[in-house]
Amino acid sequence: MVEQAPAKINLTLRVLRGRADGYHDLESLVVFADLTDTLTLQPGGAAALEVAGPFAAATGPDAGNLVLKAHAALRERLPGLKAGRFQLTKNIVVAAGLGGGRKDRERV
Repeated sequence: MVEQAPAKINLTLRVLRGRADGYHDLESLVVFADLTDTLTLQPGGAAALEVAGPFAAATGPDAGNLVLKAHAALRERLPGLKAGRFQLTKNIVVAAGLGGGRKDRERV
């Protein structure tokens, strides 16, 4: 399974009301660029994550990566969910406002 996560550019962004969970509702208009990160899953075995690509080092430790956190949360809701090896290829600069940091880790 292979998914592309395109870079996004916010044309407008409004921060709205604060929520009980500590986050805020947002209103934005975005466009997507041709530049993408790639998330690949090879089914089988224990859940594991490998981060590669020119911006891999900027993603931080794998244990805190939201790819694995999302898999764990889904496994809680779907007992018996099979795992596998995830590979995240970072081609989008992290913390550049292009959605290449958190967004990829939230896609799974």
